Amino acid sequence: MKPVTPSWARFVALVAALAVVSSCGLPRSGPNKKEIFQGSVQKNGDAFIVTVNDRVTRATGIVPALGFSDAFKNAGLIGADTIRPGDTLGLTIWENVDDPLLGSSGPAGGGAAVLEEVQVDAAGFIFIPYAGRIKAAGNTPEAIRQVITRKLGEQTPDPQVQVRRLAGDGASVSLVGAVGGQGVFPIERPTRTLSTMLANAGGITIEPEIAQITVLRGGMRSKVWFQDVYKHPELDIALRDGDRILVEEDTRSFTALGATGTQARVAFESQTLSAIEAIAQVGGLSTAAADPTGVFIFRNEPADIANIVMGRQDLQGAQRLVYVLDLTQPNGMFLARDFSVRDDDTLYVTEAPFTQWDKTISALTGSLATADTLASFGTGG
Repeated sequence: MKPVTPSWARFVALVAALAVVSSCGLPRSGPNKKEIFQGSVQKNGDAFIVTVNDRVTRATGIVPALGFSDAFKNAGLIGADTIRPGDTLGLTIWENVDDPLLGSSGPAGGGAAVLEEVQVDAAGFIFIPYAGRIKAAGNTPEAIRQVITRKLGEQTPDPQVQVRRLAGDGASVSLVGAVGGQGVFPIERPTRTLSTMLANAGGITIEPEIAQITVLRGGMRSKVWFQDVYKHPELDIALRDGDRILVEEDTRSFTALGATGTQARVAFESQTLSAIEAIAQVGGLSTAAADPTGVFIFRNEPADIANIVMGRQDLQGAQRLVYVLDLTQPNGMFLARDFSVRDDDTLYVTEAPFTQWDKTISALTGSLATADTLASFGTGG
């Protein structure tokens, strides 16, 4: 049998490698730019391909706003001295007689009756001996003092009454989530607003930039950014008895795929996120593989925005839109900086054409190296 020459072995390996590459292709991170454009509606696909420009950035730059409704913002502060069911009162009564109704006997003016922890019942009443059942809820300590003084004055001359509101659990709110101390807290004079109550609970324990505050009040629910409470005084709302306050981290995220520094689902790190910030957040473009002319944002766009972007009025329901950014254009970086990424977007960066060429060359040279090895065996070394 005629031995196989090295040159003939290389030729056979080259032909075989080309056949494999042409039939099966090479591994890659996803579709190339041409293949994405082939899937456009304009070419009988199911997605609109849109080149990003200033008009598109304005039309799509809609970030869902958070903020309290008017019902929350217009609620006035709870009076710290207003008594409510469940509150606890402390009373001291002096009588200017030797034999007082309530206090101990002794020199005139020397006896005082101290009634500590007088609980306001569920109906809002308290009971005071010789004064009877008195409506306390909805009144201030001063108003209650006047009622007790008048009723006791009918039985003892010139009684002196002092009414104090002790720290009770009549009006309270609950705080849960990412706060220093979760629990139920009474609404008192220093803690009648959202910001002061949060401070009373030890503050928040997550990054302020992505912290969200949800307040549930009866059947109402409203959410606001933590930082906005301090930027906009009208959002530092007055609290109400039974409010439930939840502090949690922003749950929005986007998916990064293709020739980027990382391929993963990535949480937002700020209230607003631009395309250039999203690219930076995943480690930038892969310098060895990325095509800066092929940066794509895949999104299901609401019909009202899709109609504006496409200059149409007939689109109904969510539309599949693919936004294209070319970072090599003179204003490409500015457009990427101005284009807003939204929740559930997919950021995809295509590979540069030379990347597939490099893979082909690597595959062929590897095949030829293998052929040389086989040829050496065939010739006996």
